[in-house]
Amino acid sequence: MVGLGKMGLSHLAIVRAHPQVDLIAGCDSSSYLTDVLSRHAGLECYADFDRMLANEQLDAVVVSTPSKMHASMVHKALDKGLHVFCEKPFVLDVNDGERLVALADSKNLVTQVGYHYRFVGAFREAARVVKSGALGTIHHVRAEAYGPVVLRPKGGTWRLAKDEGGGALYDYACHAIDLVNFIAGTPASVGGVVRHGVFSRDVEDEVYCSLYYANGASGQLCVNWSDESFRKMSTKISVWGTNGRLTADRQECQTYLREPTPALPELKTGWNVRYTTDLTEPVWYYLRGEEYSAQVDYFVKSIEARRTQGENSFRSALEADRIVSMIVAQGLSGAPSAGAVAAPASAPAGFWKRLFG
Repeated sequence: MVGLGKMGLSHLAIVRAHPQVDLIAGCDSSSYLTDVLSRHAGLECYADFDRMLANEQLDAVVVSTPSKMHASMVHKALDKGLHVFCEKPFVLDVNDGERLVALADSKNLVTQVGYHYRFVGAFREAARVVKSGALGTIHHVRAEAYGPVVLRPKGGTWRLAKDEGGGALYDYACHAIDLVNFIAGTPASVGGVVRHGVFSRDVEDEVYCSLYYANGASGQLCVNWSDESFRKMSTKISVWGTNGRLTADRQECQTYLREPTPALPELKTGWNVRYTTDLTEPVWYYLRGEEYSAQVDYFVKSIEARRTQGENSFRSALEADRIVSMIVAQGLSGAPSAGAVAAPASAPAGFWKRLFG
């Protein structure tokens, strides 16, 4: 493991408890952390990632460092022929992501990014309902993420540095964007972008924009990590179709159908509610939520089966990074930035005609 901060320590506890994994080394620049882990947890620790890769015989590595370090560390691990689990966001530069996807493919390596919401029962149920066609033709999707991360103007961490963490767009919005891709499919372009700093100077604390699909469907993204009315991060996705709609969050998936559908005969006309507690398999180790252990177990099983294009692969995560790149490119001006690797910021041709006739 490299990166032993908040998420790194969570992953360390989960991975070390996994019955099929031997966690043999950790790496972090903080000598306080590595000294404590070496002395009290019996873990071989390094301050230098290159040295750890050179000294240890590894099958895989978990990368939980600040976002700006992902690309270089993932590249080194792949070069060594290691399977890689990387915390989100995958990369801050889409070009880096494309190179890493190609490198992993060329070496037939298993990759995964830590978009843990895909392993939450209610969100998995939402994806199942939408992909079954039970909602009919999808015409709108809305993704929201709110929480109390930045609540005062002074102080800060690497997450609040533009070139290190990327702000609410990379740290919060990427979760909501990945859920949109997972449940409703990947949008073709974005528009009406608002990125606003509530307390932060270098990055945005809230992000709002419209999403457009090639088939004429639309969407909205609403993210604010400076909202203290939420005790912790709260993420929700809603999908509207010609035969009803659904709303899903961490706790439950609510589906409303106008008419029953043979695609999912167990769903009745009107409201259907399924709870995450009923949709979640027990895990061997619980920390913060079953989904964190479930994603680690999925990574382990993917390595065993050589499943290189499974859930949350680098290729999948790169789609979220592309949407983020589009949002950055359009920016506050409402026009694409020069040299942007983005789809047009406006709606696809014919969108408004199809919408209003």
